[in-house]
Formats: sequence, C-alpha cells, structure tokens
Amino acid sequence: MKSKQKHSLRLILQYAGGYRKLTALGCLLSALSAVLGLIPYVCVWLAARTVLTGWPALAGAGKLEHWGWMAVWFAVGSIALYFAALMCTHIAAFRTARNIRKAAMSHVLTLPLGFFTDQQSGRLRKRIDDNAGLTEDLLAHKLPDLAATAVTPIAAVGMLFLFDWRMGLLCLLTMALALVSMCMMMSGKNAGFFHRYQQEIERMSGEAVEYVRGIPVVKMFQQTVYSFKAFYTAIQDYSDLASQYAMHCHLGQTCFLTSINGTFVLLIPVSLLLASAGDVRLVLVNFIFYALFAPACGAMINRIMYMGEAVLEANEAVDRLEDLFGQEPMKEPGAKKQPRSAEVVFDHVTFTYPGAQRPALKDVSFTVHPGQLVALVGPSGGGKTTAASLIPRFWDVDQGRILVGGTDVRELDSQALMRQVAFVFQDTRLFKQSLLENIRAARPDATREEVLAAAHAAQCDDILQKLPDGLDTVVGAKGGYLSGGEAQRIALARAILKDAPIVVLDEATAFADPENEWQIQKALTALTRGKTVLMIAHRLSTVQNADTIFVLDRGTIAEQGSHTQLLEQNGIYGAMWADYQRSARWQVGKEALV
Repeated sequence: MKSKQKHSLRLILQYAGGYRKLTALGCLLSALSAVLGLIPYVCVWLAARTVLTGWPALAGAGKLEHWGWMAVWFAVGSIALYFAALMCTHIAAFRTARNIRKAAMSHVLTLPLGFFTDQQSGRLRKRIDDNAGLTEDLLAHKLPDLAATAVTPIAAVGMLFLFDWRMGLLCLLTMALALVSMCMMMSGKNAGFFHRYQQEIERMSGEAVEYVRGIPVVKMFQQTVYSFKAFYTAIQDYSDLASQYAMHCHLGQTCFLTSINGTFVLLIPVSLLLASAGDVRLVLVNFIFYALFAPACGAMINRIMYMGEAVLEANEAVDRLEDLFGQEPMKEPGAKKQPRSAEVVFDHVTFTYPGAQRPALKDVSFTVHPGQLVALVGPSGGGKTTAASLIPRFWDVDQGRILVGGTDVRELDSQALMRQVAFVFQDTRLFKQSLLENIRAARPDATREEVLAAAHAAQCDDILQKLPDGLDTVVGAKGGYLSGGEAQRIALARAILKDAPIVVLDEATAFADPENEWQIQKALTALTRGKTVLMIAHRLSTVQNADTIFVLDRGTIAEQGSHTQLLEQNGIYGAMWADYQRSARWQVGKEALV
C-alpha cells in the first residue's frame, strides 16, 4: 500500500512540473505552522501555573499578560504560516490539475476513433475531469496536512510526557485506540471500498448522461426513471454500496469517536487520584493543560483520518488516469505516405473487436474503383458498419490490409487519410454551435459563401429559412431544434463542403421521413457526383443503381454482383428484396380506411 501511495504521489508530482518546489515549500510551511500551533498550549499551562502557585497572593500575576500575548502571537503566526502554505499548495494544485487534464486530452486525441464508440461520454468526462479534481484536492489540502500530521505527533508525544507522564500516557492510549479504530474501518471487508466506490460513481455518471439524452423518449411514453433500468440499477447499486459500507463501519466509527472525544472524561478520575496522593495545585495545573490539549490531539487524529481517505481517493484517481493513459494510441507511420488515387481495397481483411469471441469480419476482400458506387448490404450484425469503420482506422485490422489510393491506411498520414474520406453516419451528432460552425467543422477555413453553397447543395434552404437566425442559429437554443432528417442534411452539407474524393455513407436515410428522404437523396446525388462511394444501406431501394453490391453475412461476403444479378441468384439478397417489397406495400390501417 505504501509503495502504491508513493507511486501515486510521484505520478501526480510529475505533472506539477516547475511547481514541485512550491508544493514542497507549502508542506514545509504547514509543518512549521503545526509546531507553532502547539506552543499556545504551553503558554496556557505556564499562565495557569503562575496563578495557582502564587494563590492567593498572586505575586506573579504580572506575567499573565506576557503569557497571554505569547499565546496570541504564536497562534497568529501559526495561522499566517498555514495560510501561506495553502496559497503555495493551491497554486501548485491548480496548475497540476490543469496539466493532468491537458495531458489526458492530448492523449485522448491520439487514440483510435473506435475507443470512443465503447466509452460513455459521462464516464469519460468523469475519468478525466473529476479524477484530476481529486488530485487537486490532495495537493492543495491533504499534502500540507500530511506534512503537518507527520510532524505534529512527534511534538505532541513529547508535550504529552513533558508535564505529567501518567496523564500523558492516558492521552496517548486514547490516541492509539482511535488509530486502531480507524484501521478497522479501512481494512478487512472495507479494504477495496474506494475502488468499488469510484467504479459505481463512474458508472452512475455515465448512465445519467444516457438517461438525460433519452428523456424525450421516456416522456413521450409517459414512463418514469424506473423504466430506464440501467440508470435506476446504477443508483440502487451505489446506494447499496454506500449503506453497506456505513454498516460495516459503525463499530469502528463508534470506537473512534468515543476515543477522541472521551479523553476528558477519563482525565477527571485520574486527576482526582493523583491529587489525593500529591500536590493538588500542580495536579490541577497539569489537568488544565491536558484537558485543553486532548481535544487538539483528537483534531490531529481526525486530520489523519481525512488525509488517509484523500490518499485512497487519489490512488483510485491515479489508477483510472493511468488506465486512460495506458490506452494504446493510434500508431502513426514513420515515413508518412500520401494516397495516389481514390481507390479503396479490402485485401483479405480479418478483424475482431476487443474482447469479442468471434471475428466481426473474416477474410473479406473487395475493391471500390475510383468513381464507383459500391453498396454493402446484409442482415444486422453482418459486419457492414465494421467494414466502413476500418477505413478511417476506428480500429486496425488483425489480418490483411486496407488500401486507400494504393497505400495501406496504417502507412498513411492520419490527416491525409481524413482529408481523403468524408463520412456520413446514421447517428448524426451536431455541436451546440451555430449551423455555420457545424458545417464549417469539415473545413475550418471555408468562407461563409462556401458554407451557404454547401447548405444549398444539401437541400438545407428550407431549414435556414425557418430558423430565427438562419445560418447563425445555434443548434438547440432559441428555437434552433432540428428533426433527425434535418440534422442529417446538415451533416451532408458538412460532407459536401469537405469535398473529399472518397465518401462513406452509413445508412444516411435511416431516420428520415418521406419528405426528408427525398431531399436527402437529392443531397446525396450532389455529394457523390464523381466520387468513390461506399454505401451501407438497409433500404434496398437506395442501392439498386450501385455498380456492385456486396452481401455481408456473419462477417464474410456471401454474395456479390449488381442488383439484377443478385436477384437472379435468388439468395440472401433476393430474400431481403422480397421482404423490402412487402414492407413497401404495407399500409397502416388499410382495412380501416376501406
């Protein structure tokens, strides 16, 4: 455990950079503050001794003011040093947390696109932002407290035995009992609590984001949170874990609180016993000191407990950050090549998703020649979207290779590959920015006129006319809401503006109503004119004119040919076409309308 804590602290300080010295200075000032904070108790003891030993004459009463001011100035000095310590550690902590977030985001940008398909946005945000915040709390507060905690017990133990070793031993025993109780709460069944706690928090955060995104569907069908089982289950699991931990800790917490707060009760009978066999005045002076000093020892133990909790949380935070940093970035070639044409070739490609038991694609080979329209169709789970995702290197193939412009995509410069290919996916995501910026994301240097031309080609004129600020309307704000088909047309405008020679369409008309589908088809015509096109479709009417259709089933190419040729084979495609024809003729409530 100690080696793990040292590793976590070392990793955090690694991101502190030049602020490590400031952190060290803050810890030193905190340690000095802790020592100065003990001296007022000595001053109180000296003042009490002056009064009681001189009673009733009060011959030394003049020294009371001296001891009083000494206590005040040492207390003020302790506070001032602690304030300076926190200023130093806070500055270092803020810079360190910033550096961790920047390093995490920089690393995330190097990861293959497939990483993000498996990650909930809420979980990823928490992993980066919240865990960096935990390290910030450790450096800003807990590390200087750790320095103070390391020094204070040494000075405190010395002071406990300085005046009366018997009362000191009693205070020390209660402190030891409190530490044992604290260890009870953090060991045994509770040893892995913080790991499970962070897991449940991360899971609940991710499910909360998914629930918020699904609120329109939940409200539409008049359901409650209980219908969103994943979110509800995450909340319940978190609640059960927290309750379970609290119940496991009740005995240890009871002993802990009794130990740190019950010292005063034990001091009274011990003092009476000592007074009956010795100097009453001296015993009373010592009793006053220990009665005041014992709560300070309790506060010190409390600080140790909270510091230990923060270290455990920071360890978990570092583990999660290390897990993120441990994700393999997309490998960039040493000698970056450029594509020579708009041809796409799958050469005996086999690919298995991480953790999957069987390949999603197995020995798949086909070619899309420049200017051709090639369609991938087949049953759900056949590998169509997987094949399209391998072109932009969402993942790298396990066997075989994918060539773009005659060059293996793993040997292409990643930016050159992105410039070569435009993608339109069925799940369109628009940024909460203006439509201008959403379309311009494909080519940031595009002029307003070029963006308008792309929007016109994508049949977006009616969208711009109905929105309050036209092209400058912010998506999702002040009436700037778009239907699924309208959002898809904005995505097509983005692809048109990019003007890449290769276009990949993944069910671009999936969420469109008939009116939007017609406009999307016209936009697709503008987008694909003169381009190499790989189209994935479930609506077979959109692929009838494809140069070649490949039928993917269970990760392999089962059939290939033109629409007419595949119908003549009367195989999988023929059955799919028959089903499509029947669904196209189907009318809702036809009998009721007759």
